[in-house]
Amino acid sequence: MPRTPDFWSAGTTSSLPALLSPLALLYGLGNRLNRAMARPQEVAVPVISVGNLVAGGAGKTPTAIALATRLRAMGYTPGMVSRGYGGSEAGPLRVDPALHDAARVGDEALLLARAAPTWIGRDRPEAARAACRAGCDILLADDAHQTYALERDISLLVVDAAQGFGNGSLIPAGPLRESIAEGLARTDAVILIGEPVRPFDFGGLPVFAAALRPLAEDAAKLKDERVLAFAGIGRPEKFFNTLESIGAYVAERQAFPDHGTYDADTVMRLVERAVALKAQAVTTEKDLMRLPQEARAMVQVLRVELTFQAPQQLEAFIGKALANA
Repeated sequence: MPRTPDFWSAGTTSSLPALLSPLALLYGLGNRLNRAMARPQEVAVPVISVGNLVAGGAGKTPTAIALATRLRAMGYTPGMVSRGYGGSEAGPLRVDPALHDAARVGDEALLLARAAPTWIGRDRPEAARAACRAGCDILLADDAHQTYALERDISLLVVDAAQGFGNGSLIPAGPLRESIAEGLARTDAVILIGEPVRPFDFGGLPVFAAALRPLAEDAAKLKDERVLAFAGIGRPEKFFNTLESIGAYVAERQAFPDHGTYDADTVMRLVERAVALKAQAVTTEKDLMRLPQEARAMVQVLRVELTFQAPQQLEAFIGKALANA
């Protein structure tokens, strides 16, 4: 998809949301129809859905990775299930970062597979069953809040505190995949990433605070460095701002489409431009997965990790919710 439009933001004065409201109405009706027609399928182990209400940029993937760590601390053997967005494989297929690339399995699945065994599949229940057969005793379904074919025991909603729900309109008038009320009605708890810039009403749902921070070793390498920053994610400005927050000097910013592919010529142009600016080319770990293998050594990466403010409370909530499921 293209980068997030500016008029999707909260407080927009653009007339485009109103002009696009008929299409947004059709989008909402289509989502309700999909949900009404779905027959959720159960699998042999508990399933935790990790999703959001907006298109792109909420932090689902780092949240799923952090949750896998917490589940292992609780004694589970977690597996990941993903659609493999952006990849050509229909699945079900276990992702092997040594064999597969983003063109086959998608960039997010490659990141997930570094944290826990990961299966992709357009048929999410089949991918989940493959993970069960491999010995996983609990599954994290990535980006599954609007995936109605797979039954889940816990639904966690990831919300970026800075972005929130944007202008509150449905796609294409705004960033919402479904209405806030409908999405919250199927939610068991909220993972709120970052410091809220405005109050949120989550209808009394449990809220677990989290923070997305750059890895210290990457931040140390880029501090005081002059960089050309490029990113093809839902909200590239968040990456650019993070670079500035660690003390890097961003000489130039280049935004690409979310999940877009990079060919060798594009990367070479970026590197040559960085040289002309006497800077280093730097990107996100997600973008790095989509670069040609031979080009990755020419680019720096700033990785991030998600940490929970009260991990023990989150673990207690998950344990209780699974016991009651």
